[in-house]
Amino acid sequence: MKKAFIIFILWTTGTTVQNFSITDTLKGSDTRFRNFWDVKKYDLSVEADFDRKIVAGSNNIHFEIVKPVHSPVFQIDIQQPMQAVVVKSNFKIGKTERDGDFLWVYAEGSLEKSKKYFIEIAYSGTPTVAKNAPWDGGWVFQKDELGHPLMSVAQEGIGTSVWLPVKDLWSDEPDEGIVMRIITPKNLVGVGNGRLTKVESVNDKKRFTWEVKNPINAYSIVPNIGNYVNFKDSFNGEKGKLDLDYWVLPQNLDKAKKQFTQVKPMLAALEHWFGPYPFYEDSYKLVETPYLGMEHQSNVAYGNKFANGYLGRDLSHTGVGLKWDFIIIHESGHEWFANSITARDKADMWIHEGFTSYSETLFTEHYLNKSDAERYVRGTRANIENDRSIIGTYGVRAEGSSDMYYKGANMLHTIRQVIDDDERFRQILRGLNKEFYHQTVTTRQIEDYISEKSGIDFSTVFDQYLRTTDIPLLEYQQTGRMLKYRYKNTVKNLKLPLKINGGMVVTPTESWQTLELKSSMSVSFDENYYVSYVKI
Repeated sequence: MKKAFIIFILWTTGTTVQNFSITDTLKGSDTRFRNFWDVKKYDLSVEADFDRKIVAGSNNIHFEIVKPVHSPVFQIDIQQPMQAVVVKSNFKIGKTERDGDFLWVYAEGSLEKSKKYFIEIAYSGTPTVAKNAPWDGGWVFQKDELGHPLMSVAQEGIGTSVWLPVKDLWSDEPDEGIVMRIITPKNLVGVGNGRLTKVESVNDKKRFTWEVKNPINAYSIVPNIGNYVNFKDSFNGEKGKLDLDYWVLPQNLDKAKKQFTQVKPMLAALEHWFGPYPFYEDSYKLVETPYLGMEHQSNVAYGNKFANGYLGRDLSHTGVGLKWDFIIIHESGHEWFANSITARDKADMWIHEGFTSYSETLFTEHYLNKSDAERYVRGTRANIENDRSIIGTYGVRAEGSSDMYYKGANMLHTIRQVIDDDERFRQILRGLNKEFYHQTVTTRQIEDYISEKSGIDFSTVFDQYLRTTDIPLLEYQQTGRMLKYRYKNTVKNLKLPLKINGGMVVTPTESWQTLELKSSMSVSFDENYYVSYVKI
């Protein structure tokens, strides 16, 4: 699609990020081919052929024009080798072109601001197959232990356009949700997001229609196809009765009924800390999948073998993480941070993973006790690499370091110590989920909200942990009752007070300070701060 690429090159002259291609920018930015239309709803169908590894269907994209344009060019994302063609629309199309991972649609004439339009696109092909889902994205075609097909897709990293023609941009979610029709062989079941509204027999096949009422991030739109059985429960939560919907393979039904009893304590704990579950209208769902897990909205993928821990391991190395099922807790925590509050840019993915990793600690505190919770979060520091910044490069679909998980969690735990008021900290977390309910956000919005509501300027703390790989180092000397101390490895003017000796607060700077202690006993430091200490 040479013309559009030429236009784009002229438009972005001087703004392309080093080491990233124009294709990266097209995928990761709100370009001139995206910024004039706002997705309202996806009405899609999908059918997967297990033997031929083919996926086919259609997507009717409903959208609203947010600024008037004349003869606009639409960028529809659909990755190779998938094929896509326009079936129909309610505006005049001059031509379409396929170039790389994009379908370019040239409209003729003007499209009016505030007016709603649609474009229906048929797709088919052999999508990228995941080599190691969910970390390596793509479709998964496996057979279960009884020889039945078990199919799904993991796409957070690679993008939903690995199979479905969409506007594959985190900042634009379909405000009115989706309708998804999953077509399966008559002996299999299709499970999608939201609520099952209809099951139909179509020739020698079945069609399962699922509907989501709320906005949904595109990478959460996932069909699951297998020999599923269903059981249900309910949870009396802050907004009333929440339907709990479980879909597992029949050979695992008994194990699932036992293991999934952890869902209610999880919901009770996370509603306590974060506020009401964000998708009561769409229910809560766990679905057995052929990979470990993912946070698909109201369709949480579960593959943790119905055992506690993370595939039987404790990521905190303390034993605490073996007292609950990691995938149930972590992936469900994403319903608040990732699915309700979604980063606009993948570079800010720490908003998803930092808060959700800390939800493991908060669940532990509510489910067990605070001492175990603190041991757990401190134990996760062994997983931190400090290899690169947690915040990635903006505008090119580039996430930051995997330290966004447990360095992010330990940053939040450190901020909690500084606030030194657990109820205020809890209200800040609940306030985030009220202020940014069902919204896409930037890291600055999150940072500013925490600073404003706590009454403490945490800007340098966020800079330290999110934008550098250095961990604050407190150097100190103690001679009798005299303590001398200073910070090293910090951003300029880091404002991070510390507790010593069980409660005394000191405010280190880059310059040496001296303090007279109450006794000559060796100074003790609060381990809950993610800070290193060295006696010199």
